Amino acid sequence: MIPRPFQNRLVGRAKTALQLKGNTLAVAPTGAGKTCMMGFLGHELREAGHGRHLFLQHRQELVTQNLGKYRLINPKARVSLYTAEAKSMRGDAVFAMAQTLTRNLGDISEFDVLFLDEAHHAAAPTWRKIVDAVLAKNPNCLVAGFTATPERGDKKSLRTVFDNVCDQISLRELVQLGFLVPPKAFVLDVGGTQERLRQLSPGSDWAEQSEVESILNTVAINEEVVRHWREMAGNRCTVVFASTVHHAMDVANAFRVSGVSSECVHGGLADSQRQAILRRFARGEIQVLTNCMVLTEGFDHPPTSCVILLRRCSEKGALIQMAGRGLRTVNPEEHPGLVKKDCIILDFGTSLLTHGDLNMEAMLKEKEEREPDEAITKICPEESSETYRVPDSQGRKGCGAELPANVKTCPLCGFQFERKDARDDVTITQVELTEMEILDASPFRYVDLFGSGRAMIAKGFDAWAGIFSPDGDTWHALGKTKAERRLHRIASSERIQAMAAADDFLRMHETDGAAKKTKRWLDEPATIKQVEMLARFGYTIEQDLLGASNFTKYSAACHFEFQVQRALIEQALGVAA
Repeated sequence: MIPRPFQNRLVGRAKTALQLKGNTLAVAPTGAGKTCMMGFLGHELREAGHGRHLFLQHRQELVTQNLGKYRLINPKARVSLYTAEAKSMRGDAVFAMAQTLTRNLGDISEFDVLFLDEAHHAAAPTWRKIVDAVLAKNPNCLVAGFTATPERGDKKSLRTVFDNVCDQISLRELVQLGFLVPPKAFVLDVGGTQERLRQLSPGSDWAEQSEVESILNTVAINEEVVRHWREMAGNRCTVVFASTVHHAMDVANAFRVSGVSSECVHGGLADSQRQAILRRFARGEIQVLTNCMVLTEGFDHPPTSCVILLRRCSEKGALIQMAGRGLRTVNPEEHPGLVKKDCIILDFGTSLLTHGDLNMEAMLKEKEEREPDEAITKICPEESSETYRVPDSQGRKGCGAELPANVKTCPLCGFQFERKDARDDVTITQVELTEMEILDASPFRYVDLFGSGRAMIAKGFDAWAGIFSPDGDTWHALGKTKAERRLHRIASSERIQAMAAADDFLRMHETDGAAKKTKRWLDEPATIKQVEMLARFGYTIEQDLLGASNFTKYSAACHFEFQVQRALIEQALGVAA
């Protein structure tokens, strides 16, 4: 398994920070592959002599995910579980449920590294007891935290556990590389609601917002929400984040009155009722699902391609969590026939006006002579700053932590880096993120089979993958391993998302040894045997006196693979004769 470029960067920076400081926090949004990065970091630390690892998580599904990826990346490590059903501390890597371990602190043995998944829980008293118990056994134990949303609802700082942030992956980076679909976000002012919302006193992003409901929850505004949704979202699968439970219920009813299937999930429902509604949504029986802070964490339904914000997000983390529910790409094998190219964000509040975009960072211009892997850092100000306003607009003074230079909000204390010379009169009405070609970032070499760019394929030793577009509009990623007969339908989307999915397929099934696209043999002339095999498929290949042609060994292998698999590929694309 080969890490993505940004995963490799984060793991390297995390390893360095741990060795220098003994702790670090990594921030990465949903879709970045947080579980894989913990596994890769675990491998690096094992190689460096830090052999025993304790993974702490608060949900059973995270235990399963983390253990599975760790085993895949570290197949020689002995693993064990510490949960309500199985309590063992004997493994090289122990995967523990926080709720179980906090009741059995005396069972904790000596570890070299403590991994905290969903590390924004680290400041909670129960988690802090576990951290302290682990450090009591081994004061030199390294503490590595991973989270998508470092902000806590109770405003407690993570500074008591971490004194630095090694890296922060942005939504922009994931979208540019094709691992998330691009959000197209629109700010909508209905009847002057924006001005009234701006006048409200600050409130919690992670609780009900009754003042916001008093402004946004009227029959007339709910009807406008439905109307704008029809015009701008085109009847997409949609998740609505409302200000209160009552607001969420009223919005669901407004959609039903207009003839759209809609339901509301909230904390007052029995677990069986809530799960039944979510299953109906997953089956497509419900088109619009409303909620109040129930679906912000741990909810994934990739077909969701519209998110409606009917609440206020003063913290960017809350905004990203909600918007992120619609940014996942779709696996066509799980959702046949569904093509997802982007996600519409309809903001009826002031969240996008407050934050400007959906990214956790503002990229700073860097000196060209800087090495690509070298992290530029800055200090979260504690007293004053020549560059940033202290305190910030929320009254925070900073915490003194060392941070990557590109962060806009301190993940540890929430301080917002607001430049003293920043303009305050910028109005955002639409936000569109841009694309970046993934070919340069890929460790594999893609061959353009027909010179049109609409059929490209790359090969490793154990698998191949490619992108194809019969119409030049929708792109399909397909792949196959040597061990399987069937062809995998990996993605159907825009070109960049299809390329990312194909590249991920190869990364999953290949190793570094197969991926070096600069290897000398890749550029050697095609062999006589390869030329003969391609001739059987109708290729006319002219060779000079030395046997050289315009085909290399690698390009000839890719063309041959395509021809062997052509019937399966054309069938999957729906263009078979």
